[in-house]
Amino acid sequence: MFKKFLKDESGAQVVEYALIIAVVSIALVIALQLLASGAPFTNFISRLNVCLNGPGPCV
Repeated sequence: MFKKFLKDESGAQVVEYALIIAVVSIALVIALQLLASGAPFTNFISRLNVCLNGPGPCV
């Protein structure tokens, strides 16, 4: 039973797609930061950072 479990790859595609989406998302954020160095984009990123990491409410 354990050998069958180790050979089962039914959930591997979901993990692979999630990793691809994560890498593409990170690349997009980095590219947008480099392209749009203006104040509105910087404010958006800082608000997003507070929303994800900060103890305060998301605004």
